[in-house]
Amino acid sequence: MHSAQPRARGTASLTVAGDARGRTGLVDLRHAGSSKLVFPRNFNDALEAILVNTAGGITGGDQYRLAATVRTGGTLTLTTQAAERAYRAQVNEVGHVETTLTVAADACLNWLPQELILFDHCALRRRLQIDLQGNAELLMVEPVVFGRAAMNEHLSDVFFTDRIRINRDGQPIYLDGMDLSGDAAAHTARRAIGGGARAMASLVLVRPDAAAQLDTLRAMLPPTAGASLLADDVLVIRQLAEDSFALRRDLMLILSHLTNNSLPISWRL
Repeated sequence: MHSAQPRARGTASLTVAGDARGRTGLVDLRHAGSSKLVFPRNFNDALEAILVNTAGGITGGDQYRLAATVRTGGTLTLTTQAAERAYRAQVNEVGHVETTLTVAADACLNWLPQELILFDHCALRRRLQIDLQGNAELLMVEPVVFGRAAMNEHLSDVFFTDRIRINRDGQPIYLDGMDLSGDAAAHTARRAIGGGARAMASLVLVRPDAAAQLDTLRAMLPPTAGASLLADDVLVIRQLAEDSFALRRDLMLILSHLTNNSLPISWRL
């Protein structure tokens, strides 16, 4: 009889708010286990936080939870130290990642994690919920890599469930989901699904100028991406790429444009 293997646990939460001078500051910060939040020095009135997984990746049985709140007047950018990795899991063990983000009226959140890289035999359930209030603004990106092309990795047996929900005043404005089980390489090779793409990203912009950005963003996109409006202030991009390098190259142009060239430094390393 084998004893239970050690598993990583990580929780982190923070709350930020704007002050009378328009600067964003910390109200509350907590982190425990394998999740850490660090704050690089900023040269503007916004706040940037970098989520660090000290365990170095996610495997079956690991559990991570992140909660963040941006109160009125605050501007927060949340990103990750590096690409996250979903490693091989033992039989009947699944990793869980849950993220809950809340943005008050007259506040702004940039949710900009770097790539999630899936490895063969990984098992992961991931959930992201973002609750916007009133005229809250949001820029969200979620890149996923289906094995590293440079390492000739082939995803022949994986389990990956991903759910994204964005609400405004309690009503859904964006719902997305992905279920991959078994031979992911065969699934993504199908023309109607991925056409052989090894990487993809979903981007959502909730901002008053979303409609005005549509033509500019379409001109920046590669042929394997598309942009559309769900509402006058809700713009969505879906992008496929042959590998993570091509995906990141194109995303950095778009994100730099949408953040007024203030993309987090961890993205530019």
